[in-house]
Amino acid sequence: MDLVGGPFAVIESDPGVFTSLTRNLGIDGLELVEMYDIEPWAVDHLNPHGLIFCFMWRKDTHRPADFDDPSAERVWFANQLSDDACATHAILNVVLNCPGIEIGDELRRFREDTKDMSPVMRGLAITNSPTIRTAHNNLARPSDLRASLNNITLTTLDAEKKKKKELERKAAQQSQPRDGDKPPPSKRARTGSGPKSPSKSPKKKPIRRRKPKPKDTDSEDPSDESDSEADSSKEEDAEEETYHFIGYVPAYGKVWELDGLKSGPLEVGELPTNLNSGAPSTSASASTSTANSTTNTTNTNSAWMDVVRPALRLKMEKYGGSGNDGSNIRFSLLAIVDDAYRKASDELEWCKREKERLERRLDELAGPGAGGWRGKVDPSLLELSSSDTFSRRSRVYAPGFGFRRQERDIEISNICSSEELIKAWETCIRDATRAKVGVEDEVVKAERANTDHIKRTFDYEPFIREFLRSLHKEGLLFPLLDRDADGRKKKAGKKKAAEAGGGAGAGGGTGAGARAGAGAGGGPGGGGGAEGDGKAETKGKKAAKPKSRGKAGAKVKG
Repeated sequence: MDLVGGPFAVIESDPGVFTSLTRNLGIDGLELVEMYDIEPWAVDHLNPHGLIFCFMWRKDTHRPADFDDPSAERVWFANQLSDDACATHAILNVVLNCPGIEIGDELRRFREDTKDMSPVMRGLAITNSPTIRTAHNNLARPSDLRASLNNITLTTLDAEKKKKKELERKAAQQSQPRDGDKPPPSKRARTGSGPKSPSKSPKKKPIRRRKPKPKDTDSEDPSDESDSEADSSKEEDAEEETYHFIGYVPAYGKVWELDGLKSGPLEVGELPTNLNSGAPSTSASASTSTANSTTNTTNTNSAWMDVVRPALRLKMEKYGGSGNDGSNIRFSLLAIVDDAYRKASDELEWCKREKERLERRLDELAGPGAGGWRGKVDPSLLELSSSDTFSRRSRVYAPGFGFRRQERDIEISNICSSEELIKAWETCIRDATRAKVGVEDEVVKAERANTDHIKRTFDYEPFIREFLRSLHKEGLLFPLLDRDADGRKKKAGKKKAAEAGGGAGAGGGTGAGARAGAGAGGGPGGGGGAEGDGKAETKGKKAAKPKSRGKAGAKVKG
């Protein structure tokens, strides 16, 4: 454990967490969004590069022949060797097969170093990578980090116990005498006088054993029976609470299902021949593509969803039901898409440059000033155009932005109609306003995700421990827990008796005060009468208590 740096911890299945994981891995320009439907109207506008499907894992039988595909050897695929690293494995299996994505220098070198390895060795490389493990564990809760260390300790102890039991079993087998070494069985004397003894029991028929079923409890040893039931119950509980992530990605002309627990990539279907997805680029200039390649990627992303949609429906029916019959939908689907902030920022920057070019062309045709084209546009839009939104330049993220901008500038230069230019200018201002709102929404979403990340990864345990220690030091902890000074839980009977004794003491004090007043006024002879009056008063108060309870009860009911 010291050599590899520790285990992987559990992370939440949340789009914001997965997006942060891609950023920690050095992948730029991507985010993960949750999909609530797989129909074209809900998916095609996203242009997903890949999908991550999370479902309740159950044991699934598969044959090695299902994965015997020569074309699958070109797909980068790694087996999952760590229990809680399925999210990272799914993301890497998808992203490292996507062309046109900037994965960063670290992952690019990792892909080059592992391209000739087997899937098992690639999984081992992921498990032993400090960069990948740190990026994963930075998103886990501190309690989950401690739980992962505890789990690996328990796993090690269980392995040692099994090893010890196996050694003891082998030693017991070796200590038993062999068949050749056993002495011949001694003859037993018959107890009966006839051919058949009346005391001898009849011959029993051989018992036919049947194969155990999941609910079968036939066992000769009750301890083995209890152990088997405990093991089966543990396995069932583990299966009920285990979620798993698999990926779907188009690569090399086909759509692949990438499950780290399977032998290899599983072909889902073939892409249309005119929209085959190429291999992922290995050069550092992979992100500098042209507008034509961007269009082809968009068409591929919309076409491969038609191929994967039937497979997704089968998975959803198998692991969660359709939801129409009232069954629990215990799965989720995440799409790997382009960063929404970058798209909104590029759209706003496009509108800024569009506005500048249109205004220069309008000044050439209609002339500047209020008497020119500015007096013919909408005054509200003219006021918006003078805001600070259009005065600052922003960073450009899209690879083909400059090429498309140059083509658009040439088109504007060929427009000779002032009315057409004014209409284009007003449309540009409206589009810029919407793009600005989109940028602001993405900034707010990022701030909220950062706040959730801080709350999730902050370790509250030292504060809680110190707070409880201070309460105990001040003597306030045991009263809050309803315990006595020795830390033992107070008994309900003693508590009620103490409350009743306190109430009686209060009533007796009232009677004693009355007796003292009467004795002072009447002398010794009046003491007895005063005492009687005090007793009568006490009895009257005791009789009045049920009445007050009735009033209080009526008030509560009302």
